[in-house]
Amino acid sequence: QVQLVESGGGLVQAGGSLRLSCAASGRTFTYYVMGWFRQAPGKEREFVAAISWGGANTAYADSVKGRFTISRDNRKSMVYLQANSLKPEDTSVYFCAAKKDNIVTTTPPEYHYWGQGTQVTVSS
Repeated sequence: QVQLVESGGGLVQAGGSLRLSCAASGRTFTYYVMGWFRQAPGKEREFVAAISWGGANTAYADSVKGRFTISRDNRKSMVYLQANSLKPEDTSVYFCAAKKDNIVTTTPPEYHYWGQGTQVTVSS
């Protein structure tokens, strides 16, 4: 079992930055692919970024590539999403998710554990 708690969301102006954090419980954190997803009102949950066990493999949605960076600290059981050059269309609830293998994938149903989400609002 893995429990995930996100933090770091908030209100920011377009062009600004936020750093989202995800704290994971469970002794086997190292052996989970970790991902970030987001969901805006009335829209489906969409992939943002994911990272493999050791951090060697990452994946990003085209919409955030070059602006967002995912990272993890296995000693602290933490995953981060550094979001720069934020746009109003990045406004969403951001979710942290964990996947019980080392294959980086982008589809929500393949992730086994989810946090409650943190709201990010980008004003124009």
